[in-house]
Amino acid sequence: MPLTRRRFVQCAALSAGALALPSIARAAPSVLRLSSTMTADENSAHYLFYQRLAENLKQSVGDRIRIDFFPNGQLGKEADVVQQVRLGSIDLMVSGSSIWATALPELALLDLGFLFDSYEHVARSVDGGVGEIYNGLLRERTGCSVVGWGAHFSARSVYTKPPIKDLESIRNTKLRVLPTQAFIETFKLLGAIPTPIAFNEVYTAIQTGVVEGFEHDAASVLANKLDEVVSHCWQTDHLFSPCIAVIGKRGLAKIPADLQPVFMAAAREASVSQRRAAAIKGAEAIAALGKGGMTFFPMADAERASIRTLMRDKLWLPFTRTTPSMASVLGLIDAARA
Repeated sequence: MPLTRRRFVQCAALSAGALALPSIARAAPSVLRLSSTMTADENSAHYLFYQRLAENLKQSVGDRIRIDFFPNGQLGKEADVVQQVRLGSIDLMVSGSSIWATALPELALLDLGFLFDSYEHVARSVDGGVGEIYNGLLRERTGCSVVGWGAHFSARSVYTKPPIKDLESIRNTKLRVLPTQAFIETFKLLGAIPTPIAFNEVYTAIQTGVVEGFEHDAASVLANKLDEVVSHCWQTDHLFSPCIAVIGKRGLAKIPADLQPVFMAAAREASVSQRRAAAIKGAEAIAALGKGGMTFFPMADAERASIRTLMRDKLWLPFTRTTPSMASVLGLIDAARA
């Protein structure tokens, strides 16, 4: 049965009701520091998760657990924060799943091109066993736990200055991509020339002709005004990147043992809520880009099918051969396809 807000509150009330003793009520609250590189507003996928989690905890345990949100990378770069969460100096962080691949390389599977069909497919996969497998591996390796699987605002697609709308026209096009092997190999297989450069250099790189475009999500294009230098989008939807919330072992230990199940339930419901909100935000960003003059070219079904077969043969299956434990994860992802 899906975890709805009403069901969460009912369950949390039963769990927390037995805790309403005078000694507990007088206890100092458990305060957790949550790190994010995004802004503290509703244009942030991270903030939407935090906001719902804070609301859920307020309803279920009052002031006994408090989350303090630190946006805009105030607590450090994501790679550094991963280490701080592991050590316990930061309690909780929200990020893309790929950031934790430094601690758990198996997570890189989720960044392989065209692995997921939609964010609904991601949700079915993580809720259907994939999330449990990764959480078990992360706890075993680091002591940290994934408490939420959410979504970013939209899939990543190709944005370019010249019109790129199919496999033929992308051939030999220089595109900015993330400097990771998964992204580089994905775009090599598409026939493009992947060019890893810093994201804050993309605007100028397109203006000066260093690259002809880039791959990213619609909300980021809009927020960074990149639609001023590109006017075409080939909707490849090549990556539906999960957004995850991870708590460290020491962070979890700050929460009294009898409140931990309530906290976990609050985080799970916040994830489900965040996915719905993210889908709406993504659709709004795409509509805003279209209203501003962006031309969209949906990827043809036949091309998507052929590319998915190519990615399976050249990326997905080789990954499971070098990391055999991921064969079952790929199987669960395939089984979750609509």
